[in-house]
Amino acid sequence: MLRFLTAGESHGPSLSVIVEGLPSGLAVREDELAGELARRRLGYGRGPRMRFEKDELRLIGGVRHGRTLGSPIAIEILNTEWPKWETEMSPHAGAPSTVLTKPRPGHADLAGMQKYGFDDARDVLERASARETAARVAAGCLAKALLARLGTSVLSHVVALGPEQADTGVRPGPADLEQVDASDVRCFNSEAERRMVSAIKAAAKDGDSLGGVVEVLVYGAPVGLGSHVHWDRRLDGLLAQAFMSIQAIKYVEIGEGAAGTARRGSDAHDAISWDAETGTYPRATTRAGGIEGGMSTGGLIVARVGMKPLATLNRPVLGTVDVVTKQETKSFKERTDVTAVPAMGVVAETMAALVIAGEAIRKFGGDSLAEIVRNHDGYLASLSDEPPSSAAAAGGV
Repeated sequence: MLRFLTAGESHGPSLSVIVEGLPSGLAVREDELAGELARRRLGYGRGPRMRFEKDELRLIGGVRHGRTLGSPIAIEILNTEWPKWETEMSPHAGAPSTVLTKPRPGHADLAGMQKYGFDDARDVLERASARETAARVAAGCLAKALLARLGTSVLSHVVALGPEQADTGVRPGPADLEQVDASDVRCFNSEAERRMVSAIKAAAKDGDSLGGVVEVLVYGAPVGLGSHVHWDRRLDGLLAQAFMSIQAIKYVEIGEGAAGTARRGSDAHDAISWDAETGTYPRATTRAGGIEGGMSTGGLIVARVGMKPLATLNRPVLGTVDVVTKQETKSFKERTDVTAVPAMGVVAETMAALVIAGEAIRKFGGDSLAEIVRNHDGYLASLSDEPPSSAAAAGGV
């Protein structure tokens, strides 16, 4: 089973992540980890803090001479701004110089303060911050490395930002990732990209923020990941939970999602065909998003992830209440972005990769990379044009 745990606060000394369940023998390179972390900082509309977060990282366990050992992998991502926050965020006994008593609407501040009995919103916001996703991206980089050895790749692109939408009829393939990342808003449509940048500029001028939608694509996932017999192992459910765990995400669609509910049944599903040359059952459409009955079909997995506009604005317009005086006031402001949708796509890739890799490990098993690859290849080779009969499966004639 693949699992991971992150720790650390946004302005703490570092973030850390422990990843358990990866096989031995997987190549791990610090420059690839750093590259994925840099992708998380991409996107027009990000604030100046992206220039400060350099994401210096250290591999501190589970890797020797560039290869995984099969033991838990520990990665630390250092905070280059820590000297500025050492007093405010000190783990040692004492008191902060300021106490934030005006919780921000749209954030975890107030509910977290009430849940844990805090009188300072910083006790909540430091952990609730999307800065935590840097640790997830590091974990996801390892998952992507495993998937690459199994012929599976994950990428994302922005299909909507604020009021502007891109034509989703043309999707990027694995070879197009560099082109997507080169876009100011990680959009595969250059005309839509220009409109999205204009929308960001207009929102920035008004001190406002924008949300949007990314499409996550998984190419090369084998048939049979997930389960139709366990409610908590359905692949679409696992992906939805993973995406919804990302800060500020408000909805997830698999395949056509809401649009598919408006169709008649005769036009809402993916017809099955047979390709004798490849020995596969391809689908000409992706209405189900590559998942049926909680399992991957062997086709393209498609999901859309919707992010709300960021709740911290560059102008104080959202009302709140001071938890000490109970007086109505305006919420305090932390550093913020106009939009983080392009970067969210990278995080959504991460969560998809971790889910798909986890289900691949569950399906194919093995303690070493060679064993998992062998089991994977053997499984694909065993697939035939006809499933075994019930008698043959039971050992009959």
